Amino acid sequence: MINRIRDVRREKGLTLAEVGERCIPPTTAQTIGRLETGMRNLSLDWMNRIAAALEVEPQLLLRSDQPSEPKVVARLTEAGAEALAAPRDAVLPTALGGGGLLMALSVEASAGEYRAGDQVWLREVPAAEHARLINRDVLAPRPGGRFAFGRMIDRDSARVALLPHGMGQRQVVIEKPAWLAVAEMLVRKL
Repeated sequence: MINRIRDVRREKGLTLAEVGERCIPPTTAQTIGRLETGMRNLSLDWMNRIAAALEVEPQLLLRSDQPSEPKVVARLTEAGAEALAAPRDAVLPTALGGGGLLMALSVEASAGEYRAGDQVWLREVPAAEHARLINRDVLAPRPGGRFAFGRMIDRDSARVALLPHGMGQRQVVIEKPAWLAVAEMLVRKL
């Protein structure tokens, strides 16, 4: 059975050993690792135990066979938006309707109104609709696998200008971005 135990565990910042300790009764990190990788069968009992340990609903641990699941593609740090070493599955808090590719940005350092621990859900917008993104928060790819995240303050046919969040930030101009994704939902832990 394909599962997303690893994605949920990493999103919550837990190690294999910590999840094993939280299980009732406790189990080993090795067992959790085998369940994550599919080397051990994920029974309904195991799924319920691990879901309780991760404090999520059991159905969040199941992965569909669809290749178009949303991914966390970047993180926001003190230095700005950065690419992850490899995109990872994002745990969708609720179904977002509409078209366009969904992606997420995890906030690791507070910037502007975004706090560390937030997750920003974004939707890719077709180039024909980029004009409506003025004064909205957007994520844009930059050369070399980097990203820029900020308020879109200007746009023409060949470039966009973003103002990153936080005091004293300078605008970032991106020539011919391959795509733009607009912030649609902020997920913040209470």
